[in-house]
Amino acid sequence: MHFLDQAKIYIKSGWGGPGAVSFRREKYEEYGGPDGGNGGKGGDIIFEAVQGLNTLIDFRYTQHFKAQRGTPGMGKNRYGAGGKDLIIKVPVGTQILSDPKPIEGSEDEDGNCDYEDQDVLADFTEVGQRVTFLRGGDGGRGNMSYKTSTNRAPRQHGTGWPGQEMWVWLRLKLLADVGLVGMPNAGKSTLINQVTNTKAKVGAYAFTTTKPQLGVVLHRDREFVLADIPGLIAGAAEGVGIGDRFLGHIERCRVLLHLIDATTDDPIEAFHIVTEELAAYGEGLDEKPQIVVLNKGDLLGQELMEDIAGQLRDEAGVEDVFIISGATGEGVGALLDAVLLVMDEDARDAESEGADEGDGTWSPI
Repeated sequence: MHFLDQAKIYIKSGWGGPGAVSFRREKYEEYGGPDGGNGGKGGDIIFEAVQGLNTLIDFRYTQHFKAQRGTPGMGKNRYGAGGKDLIIKVPVGTQILSDPKPIEGSEDEDGNCDYEDQDVLADFTEVGQRVTFLRGGDGGRGNMSYKTSTNRAPRQHGTGWPGQEMWVWLRLKLLADVGLVGMPNAGKSTLINQVTNTKAKVGAYAFTTTKPQLGVVLHRDREFVLADIPGLIAGAAEGVGIGDRFLGHIERCRVLLHLIDATTDDPIEAFHIVTEELAAYGEGLDEKPQIVVLNKGDLLGQELMEDIAGQLRDEAGVEDVFIISGATGEGVGALLDAVLLVMDEDARDAESEGADEGDGTWSPI
């Protein structure tokens, strides 16, 4: 299945059905009063987070979503049926954002312009979370409801209220406990294949991974979700190599595994590039607990790996450096022990601070 982490869609709730104009006609009662019923309410637009989805690819092919219109009212004081609600299913981790509007006066000679920041309108973080996003229009009144002491045979009726409509952006931010970050070709896919049942593409060249991968790690009878994020390069936070979108996937990770290729020309520089991009992106990425890992120990040997680890401690200020080989599995067990320990510490800190991110719902109606 192809991975797509953002899409723009048009949504519209249903119109209310029109009220009826009708008069009671029965035997021996030639001039019966009005009996036109009200129209039915239009259908709502509802978003629901469901299990089993991890991409927005379906929204590439279907971009317009309209709820059903309410049915008209009928004679004999019969109300029209309400329009069917339209439930749009999205993956857990999806955000709904406003469609940005161009800033007035920012257009340049080539017709390019700056846009307003997008507002997060809804945030789906749990399976089953549901938001009524756009409410359907109310049904129109039938002529029976217009009857008064001075107007015994009204012929006016309501046509039904319009539904709401808007363009929105869907943006998927994967939910994982641990985010695996590093430069291209650092060995992230090899490591995730080593510790999970995921079969990520592996190759001896940069940018083997072009989309985020998720895998479940089982270690010491405990499970956690590990996300392999495509390699970051200088300028990623500004969108180089669509790195800003990749960085968005680790916003909700509790712990970051910073993987460094020990065989690269300058491992220290590689470390600084990634940490600087995390800080430049913002959203607290540089404040998350981070475990620094030197990979490909099977290619250099223990002595050289220890020398590079010492440089990271002395020149980059890294307190602890783990040495592993993602290919052979050497050192991976101790690394996973450390991950569980840091996750437990992070959970205790969050509990003590009483962290509360809100219910992630939005009600424009």
